[in-house]
Amino acid sequence: MRQYSADLTPPWKKPKPVPEVAADVGLVVEELSTGFCGAVIRCEKTAQGPTVTLEDRFGKHRVFPMEPRGFLLEGRTVTLVRPTTTAPAPPPRPTRTASGSVAVPGARARVARAGRIYVEGRHDADLVERVWGDDLRIEGVVVEYLEGIDDLPAIVAEFAPGPDARLGVLVDHLVPGSKESRIAAEVTSAHALVVGHPYIDVWEAVKPSSVGIAAWPRVPRGQDWKTGVCRALGWPENTGAAWQHILSSVHTYKDLEPQLLGRVEELIDFVTLP
Repeated sequence: MRQYSADLTPPWKKPKPVPEVAADVGLVVEELSTGFCGAVIRCEKTAQGPTVTLEDRFGKHRVFPMEPRGFLLEGRTVTLVRPTTTAPAPPPRPTRTASGSVAVPGARARVARAGRIYVEGRHDADLVERVWGDDLRIEGVVVEYLEGIDDLPAIVAEFAPGPDARLGVLVDHLVPGSKESRIAAEVTSAHALVVGHPYIDVWEAVKPSSVGIAAWPRVPRGQDWKTGVCRALGWPENTGAAWQHILSSVHTYKDLEPQLLGRVEELIDFVTLP
């Protein structure tokens, strides 16, 4: 007589197997049901089954059951299993990223979100990467630069922001009555956030003391601001070299003015809203 399996589920209805991954300390994963993203800091055996504790970039801890197919690793569904080591490794001593967030040693970059942060120019992008790069990679946020915001309303319309693809925009010299403020006011999408700092250029958002100068000089109206700064400070009139000097003086968030810090943090929070 033929022997039949007790499982009569058609093969095409059976879930495909997913890889099992050891929940080693420092592994960055996303819990599927909540979207919570963080680094593994420990695994524990409980009466209800094994659990894993994750720590996000703000130092917040969440405990999750290690359910099959319960996590995302670099965009792939995986099943977390307890490490094979006999004793769990102690969690590393917390350190801080350049932005002041809790660092996640050995963190892997998350698959990029559909949402984006746009900044005006390359120097803005360089500065954001310098201070917030580690945080942005963990959160899967990509920063792009626009070479100016004159066409911002059309750019936002083309991006078509939505609940799952929020857009944040950082604008230079966003003060009442400025051209920048009038352009920003034309962006009305509930899923796009335009914020800015008061400085003519992002150079000014770096604290003068960090650069080794007493203050950023005032440049007469009608003169190229960066060239005027180089002249006033006695630097060679090479704005590219001047920027590299300024950028090299930035090591942490403490080297930046609060008016920029708050706006970038606001954009990251907006784009990563669950």
